[in-house]
Amino acid sequence: MTVIRHPRPAPVRHRHRPLCGRCSGLALDLGSARTRAFVAGRGMVLDVPTVTFPGSGSVHPVQRGTIVDTPGAARMLERLLGHRLPRIGRPLVVVTSPVLGGPAYRAAARTAVGVLRPRAVLTVPGARAVALAAGADHVRPLLVVDIGAHLTEVVLLADGAVTDARHTALGTADLSDGTPGELITEGVIGMVTEMLRQDRTSLTRTSLTRTALRRGVLLAGGGALRPDITGGLPGGLHCAVQPVPSPHTAAVRGAAGLLTAAHRHPPGDGVL
Repeated sequence: MTVIRHPRPAPVRHRHRPLCGRCSGLALDLGSARTRAFVAGRGMVLDVPTVTFPGSGSVHPVQRGTIVDTPGAARMLERLLGHRLPRIGRPLVVVTSPVLGGPAYRAAARTAVGVLRPRAVLTVPGARAVALAAGADHVRPLLVVDIGAHLTEVVLLADGAVTDARHTALGTADLSDGTPGELITEGVIGMVTEMLRQDRTSLTRTSLTRTALRRGVLLAGGGALRPDITGGLPGGLHCAVQPVPSPHTAAVRGAAGLLTAAHRHPPGDGVL
């Protein structure tokens, strides 16, 4: 198991840019295993494997939280969503992104979504979308654990900002039938431990991670549906662990919430 660590970044403040409620809107979660889409006014319209068929075989354009085949992702989105959007007008699109995906992921996502002729494309960190779906308090520090099929993220949010994050290229699809989720559980505990250690070595701030642990961990992704994972995390983290409702669709529902709460056009593409 490879855990990706990085120095704690300066808090990234995401400006709220409410969208126009009169326009067509699309929320999109482009995952390694499944692609989910929510169309404003229609609800969830898509929950299918993330796969395209360029020839005789199948290709997975998103792998371990990285868009590895942007043209393939664009073809997939056109095939799956082109006929589901209103013919009149151009949609406003909110796309979830891995917290550590960085500008490269956001640029690739915007390019792929361009096939849908969007009015604007906004990206939102997946962990922040999960917190929105759960109706969590964004002011106090919050720890979000998102366990997907091929990627597990541990993200610390505070006052609407991502203040720390870790991920590992490991998910539920890597567990064979009958294999307990111990490996993922240990990985999550290890990443949280690294956050706590980084807090202790910081001379300029209190432990936001420890403050977040006191209120409990928010758990999302398909891993939140596995009792072998949800049962092991509370003891290892020494705190309450709360799966969000319908955890495997929480990210796209949170992104959809940004559409349905919108009132005016954003100035252009950006990060929510």
